[in-house]
Amino acid sequence: MPSLWVDADACPRIARDIIVRAAERTTTSTTFVANHQVPLPPSKWVKGLAVSHGFDAADDEIVDRLADGDLVITSDLPLAMAAIERGASVMTTRGEKLDESNIRARVQMRDFMETLRASGEHTGGPKGYSDVDRREFANALDRWLAKNAG
Repeated sequence: MPSLWVDADACPRIARDIIVRAAERTTTSTTFVANHQVPLPPSKWVKGLAVSHGFDAADDEIVDRLADGDLVITSDLPLAMAAIERGASVMTTRGEKLDESNIRARVQMRDFMETLRASGEHTGGPKGYSDVDRREFANALDRWLAKNAG
């Protein structure tokens, strides 16, 4: 049975709660990986893994532990690309599926925006996490679990 791996450093609390409830409901092994302890309820199915504070330490830990068919939940595009290359499914906390068909274009756009910001351009940050985002994520996660975890 596939496992869920959550890049917990930037995971919104609302998304974390959705993931915990889904993991419990579907008895899916789920690990929140971060460079700090993530507050989680006691659970047979959900655990936290605190890693060193090095750059990309949590990302590296997730990629090292992935098995083919696992789901990684992240908005970190380099982590998403590495996970896809290892045979994992990837979803953002907004419910967007990242895969071979779209990850390279997303990484290129991220790099372009980073170049703009480095040149002094104000590009703004990501929009806030909305009720629509929460609903889209919960629905996408439920669909993935129904298809892959049962």
